[in-house]
Amino acid sequence: MGYRVILGGRRRHLVQLLLPLLLLLFLVAAVLAEGRDYYDLLGVSREATTREIRQAFKKLALTMHPDKNPGDPSAHEKFLQVNRAYEVLKDEDLRKKYDKYGEKGLDEQQGGRYESWNFYRYDFGIYDDDLEIITLDSGDFEAAVNSGEIWFVNFYFPRCSHCHELAPTWREFAKEMDGVIRIGAVNCGDNNHLCRRKGINSYPSLFIYRAGQRPEKFNGERTKDNLVRFSMQFITTTITQLWQGNVFNEIEQAFSSGLGWLITFCSNTGDCLEPRTRQKLAGMLDGLVKVGWMDCITEEKLCESFQVGITTALFPPGSALDKDGSVLWLNTLDSKEIYNQAMNHLPGLELLTSDSFQRKLAHHRWLVSFTFGDRSSNAASNEYKKLQAFLRDDHIQVGRVDCISDAELCQSLYIHKPCVAVFKGLGIHDFEIHHGKDVLYNIVGFARDSVRAHVTTLRPDNFPSDRKEPWLVDFFAPWCPPCRALLPELRKASIQLAGRMKFGTLDCTIHHNLCSTYNIQAYPTTVIFNGSSVHEYEGQHSADGILEFIQDLVSPSVVVLDPSSFAERVKGRAEGQIWAVDFYAPWCGPCQALMPEWRRMARLLSGQILVGSVDCQRFQSFCQSQSVRAYPEIRLYPGNPWQRRQQSYNGWHRDSHSLRAWALSYLPRASVDLTPETFRSLVLSGRDHWVLDFYAPWCGPCQHFAPEFEVLARILKGEVWAGKVDCQAHYQTCQSAGITAYPSVRFYPYLGTRRVRIGEHINSRDANVIADTVRQRLQQLLPRLQNKPKVLKQSVHLKFKLNKPPNQKT
Repeated sequence: MGYRVILGGRRRHLVQLLLPLLLLLFLVAAVLAEGRDYYDLLGVSREATTREIRQAFKKLALTMHPDKNPGDPSAHEKFLQVNRAYEVLKDEDLRKKYDKYGEKGLDEQQGGRYESWNFYRYDFGIYDDDLEIITLDSGDFEAAVNSGEIWFVNFYFPRCSHCHELAPTWREFAKEMDGVIRIGAVNCGDNNHLCRRKGINSYPSLFIYRAGQRPEKFNGERTKDNLVRFSMQFITTTITQLWQGNVFNEIEQAFSSGLGWLITFCSNTGDCLEPRTRQKLAGMLDGLVKVGWMDCITEEKLCESFQVGITTALFPPGSALDKDGSVLWLNTLDSKEIYNQAMNHLPGLELLTSDSFQRKLAHHRWLVSFTFGDRSSNAASNEYKKLQAFLRDDHIQVGRVDCISDAELCQSLYIHKPCVAVFKGLGIHDFEIHHGKDVLYNIVGFARDSVRAHVTTLRPDNFPSDRKEPWLVDFFAPWCPPCRALLPELRKASIQLAGRMKFGTLDCTIHHNLCSTYNIQAYPTTVIFNGSSVHEYEGQHSADGILEFIQDLVSPSVVVLDPSSFAERVKGRAEGQIWAVDFYAPWCGPCQALMPEWRRMARLLSGQILVGSVDCQRFQSFCQSQSVRAYPEIRLYPGNPWQRRQQSYNGWHRDSHSLRAWALSYLPRASVDLTPETFRSLVLSGRDHWVLDFYAPWCGPCQHFAPEFEVLARILKGEVWAGKVDCQAHYQTCQSAGITAYPSVRFYPYLGTRRVRIGEHINSRDANVIADTVRQRLQQLLPRLQNKPKVLKQSVHLKFKLNKPPNQKT
């Protein structure tokens, strides 16, 4: 018995010792149950590209899918987590929200579905593993096809059988044309909006893109030879036949323009470059080297003067032909081998040193490649040699700086790794670093945009800490995809606001302390400094969104409410005053999506309904006292004395137009419904001006236009009557009025003794445009209306109060 008592005591002691450990394990399990880090789930870094994320997810999908784990009851839930992580991280906006707020910043309704195992094995990311095929998405499509290179793009859909049949041929074709033109692919399953914008309505659709020209569709039989023939016709670079009468003049002209010559010497041995290979090389070397051929049977002495030893030779620009050893003799007929040898042999970018850097960049625009000795790949440096050719017409010079030799210069610019930057001709401190893809088309697009824009790379020595002028500062990290997507939009916005606001970007991976000073916790964080005021931008990553936000700062359309002002202005509102209020939390994903739409709606409602917002993270207890249980909570506080209780918005759509239509529905109507009798007596026979909306209840555009017409009725109140005719109920009336489409807006002016029977069609659905058109027309009619009875007398207005037209009994 005593032994048992002692053992029991030991057990109790052991439990007491293990209790803290068990509690810790329980807490860890709870955290894991709540959700692991999405990057960890996919096994990628936070700097991963969209392609890397897609490739990582595909590997996991092929092993973790429930179809492959039928005996694991938890397989479904595990795969849901991985699928959810992929759906969030592949989307730039969702990825930013997740990086900033974690899972609580996302819409809980997203996710929950996934495809079969066969989809991930055969249909998912068809071209992700092909190095010669560049997968384009909505973020980089325009920059690619407008770069100046020729692009042949395959628009496909993952479930399309014809797309899968084409895939092996497209891969062979891409290998054949690698380096000659760019071969791209767009997954229309992931980029539905992009494909719709480009008019893609069948799969696969194959289009050739050239900058400044309409895309051309391939409609032939999809064989490799047909694809090659079709694409080769777009390489229009001239192949020159050289002979005694033109050879020296042609070479001299090319050299004076900084171009070299690639010449193939053709004799009866038949081992010179064939015409298609010459055309390919002309496309690959366009802007750097001219391609020509010489018939050594008819021009035997000329060929001998070149001391031809091998059939093809490269003459770099400025070379002394065969005299100084600079000529490269090529003993291969393969276009790729010739291209690689030629690019290695051509002179590199102009080297800028500490002595020449400031002087050369003071008054000219430059694209500068910063290298660190051998850390920059040879392939990349060869690609960079093409930059001068692409940017020549833009008057942008191209050079390089070796940061090993000129370490002090690079350190002064806070450049610690290979990169490309545009200097805008205003000195060495006004530059912008490229953070996009390290590929030629992306760099060319960046250079062209940057020299026109007004965005500066910020550092501690030029950061606007004193803020004497308005500044927009984008705090970002180069590895962050939403950050990279935002940068071109900042450039667009800076052009729109040139002279009124300055734009800068600060790399928080380099300037940690400066970012910490401003409490930057997620990327990108865009802040507008206006004197002592600081405003964080929340909205769509677009130039239009930024411009709207800034416009709203200058002239706020949304009233920021706190408990005190809410009680005074909303609860204590005057009779007839209507308020629409958004109760939100900053971390809430749907709230963030609503913000720009809410501001836009407020501008649309200006002068009609007051619009406010309440931050429920800041005023949590107040929102609870108002029975706000979820975010966003959108409420309308009517102005009618008999309807003082607020109304909640339960609509599916939260765009500005849907919200505006909902809010306007609580205003008393300013238009009247017309019957066939009132149409004849008041519009056709009356003595007032009318503007009419002919509509059908089932017509979607009519429903969308209805609140706009009510706005028009209020704008013109006291000048012109506004009426509506239901063409479903009164078909004959509409037919006799000549109505053939809905909605139709017609203006019926009173012309004194004569009446307009059909009405004047107004081709607009914008209330302000229609009102301006009507007023201009009335101004034109003014001389004819002199000394006529005044329309719309006050007594008529009184009769209109109950939505009844004039001349009817109330």
